[in-house]
Amino acid sequence: MNRDGSRDLYDRALGVLPGGVNSSVRAAPQPYPTFVQKGDGGSVVDADGNKYVDWVMGLGPLLLGHDLPESVAAAVQRRASEGPMYGMPTELEVEHAEFVARHVPSVEMVRFVNSGTEATVSAVRVARGYTGRDKVVVMQGGYHGAQESTLVEGDAGNARPSSSGIPASFAEHTIPVPFNDTEAVTEVFEEHGDDIAAVLVEPLLANKGIVEPRAGYHETLRDLTEDHGALLVFDEVITGFRVGGLACAQGEYGIDPDLTTFGKIVGGGFPVGAIGGKTDIMEAFTPVGDVFQAGTFSGHPVTMAAGLETLRYAAENDVYERVNELGARLRDGLREVVAERAPEYSVVGTDSLFKVVFTRDGESPRNGADVARANVERWNRVFRPQMRDAGVMLSQNQFEAQFVSAAHDEAAVEETIEAYRECL
Repeated sequence: MNRDGSRDLYDRALGVLPGGVNSSVRAAPQPYPTFVQKGDGGSVVDADGNKYVDWVMGLGPLLLGHDLPESVAAAVQRRASEGPMYGMPTELEVEHAEFVARHVPSVEMVRFVNSGTEATVSAVRVARGYTGRDKVVVMQGGYHGAQESTLVEGDAGNARPSSSGIPASFAEHTIPVPFNDTEAVTEVFEEHGDDIAAVLVEPLLANKGIVEPRAGYHETLRDLTEDHGALLVFDEVITGFRVGGLACAQGEYGIDPDLTTFGKIVGGGFPVGAIGGKTDIMEAFTPVGDVFQAGTFSGHPVTMAAGLETLRYAAENDVYERVNELGARLRDGLREVVAERAPEYSVVGTDSLFKVVFTRDGESPRNGADVARANVERWNRVFRPQMRDAGVMLSQNQFEAQFVSAAHDEAAVEETIEAYRECL
């Protein structure tokens, strides 16, 4: 497979972009990333004309695939033709917020922002402002964007920034606990309950190989936060409008969080973030309350059109039934391959999410640490390049989730299963 074009573009990029990329994870593939020329349904075509079945799907936003249905494309083009943006409100913002509030059980009000990171930053800020407390509980191995309050590693007794450039004092207010460990989080609330503003948790860890919640875990978080006057914040940037359909993961798991953060699908493939929640909490934001939040591009009309029409299309065309069926077929086929070729590995995922984690004991990961103990280097340096050469594009490292779209079909699933069989 000729990849000279990607190599040459990366060589150029290294001279003008730090690490040759605009988001660190894109540089993970060795010795250089694949540069994409265009998308094509459920596939991508690279700078050298090579075509791959694409399970990256923009790292999650592309529920419908690379080719937008006519109704979505028409809405985007119409809005773009009416002017790039205005710095003033539009009816589309209202319609989109109404759609989200109508379908997501816990959401009464919405504030649109520009990225998942901005959504989680704002959610943490409003949780602190609303409760008058500083501490935030997060999950070890969870990811909530590039923000100071959650770029933290360690444990409850020894939290520290996970990136240089963040003052150590920021980590003093963040308490990491293992996902799925009810005893650990209960102990944290027993010690710090009066100081905890919020628990910030992904319904399932989707940036750590996909780790699903054990029965009763989210119920424990809900009970602890209610008992201690803290907020439960679900980070549904990845799971929102993918796991659980229009009701999101909280609908699937039957949990009623106080706040929810969104991104990816809610913008239909354009830059977006959102915070949704109970009215009394959301009205702590300015201009009603005193928790400042603002953004020039928030509620961008093209993004609002893309997001709203994507969700309407999904609701009216059985999209979730299709992508979840393909996801189940893919995971079932991969389980057969893994049982035959690598029984120590684990097939994980739900609905339209999937991954093979290179565990060492055949047990599905319980938390982020279990995934970190997997054979990460083999996945990154040997397996993924082999899959790429077989015409299947997987996420950039062992930790990122992979996504099924409505543009995939049974042939793509079978091709992928066979590629796994050959490469494992």
